[in-house]
Amino acid sequence: MAAHDGSPRYHHGNLRSTLLSVARALLEEGGPAALSMREIGRRAGVSAPAAYHYFNSLDAISAALAEQGFAELSESIDAALAGPRRNLLAGGIAYVAFARANPGLYRLMFGEGFQAYSKGDEAIRALRMQVYRQMKDDLEKRLTPGNVPNAALFLWSLTHGLALLTIDGQVEPGADPDARVEDILKLAGMGQPAAR
Repeated sequence: MAAHDGSPRYHHGNLRSTLLSVARALLEEGGPAALSMREIGRRAGVSAPAAYHYFNSLDAISAALAEQGFAELSESIDAALAGPRRNLLAGGIAYVAFARANPGLYRLMFGEGFQAYSKGDEAIRALRMQVYRQMKDDLEKRLTPGNVPNAALFLWSLTHGLALLTIDGQVEPGADPDARVEDILKLAGMGQPAAR
C-alpha cells in the first residue's frame, strides 16, 4: 500500500529498504539538507524510534545511501566501459549522466550534509576510490606509470566539476546533454584511443 503522499509505506520485513527508499526520495526533492529521521519515519509510516532501530543516526542512513550511490555509479561506468566505445569518454559521459539523474544523491556521496562522517567512513572511501580506479585502470593502458596518478586525478576533477556545474544549473545542458558532455570531455583528450 502506498502512502497518501506517494511514498512507500512500511510492510513487515522490509523497513530498512523502505527507509532507504524514502530517504533517497527526500534527497532528490531537497538535497542532503532535506534529510531528517523524523521525516523519513513519517513518510515510511513509522515512528522516528522505529527508524533509529535500523539506522542509529542520520549519518548512518546517509552513509548507506552514499554506499548505494557509489555502487550504482560504479556499475554505470562499468557498463559504459564495456559498451561499444570502451573508453574513458564513455565512462565520463556515464559519470555526468548519473549525477544529472541523481543530483541529491550525488551531492551526498561527496559529503554534502555529512562531510566529517563521510571522510572517516572506510566503506565510502573504498567505493569512492573504486570510481577513481576505473579511470586510472584505463589510463594505465595509455600512459607511462609516472603520469597515471596525476592524469587520473585531472580527469576525475574535470568530470566531477562538470557534473556539479551541470546539476547546479551553471552549465546549460542543451537539447542533447550527453553530446554536450562528450564535446567538453573531448577537449581533455578523454576520447583518444589507447596508445599503441
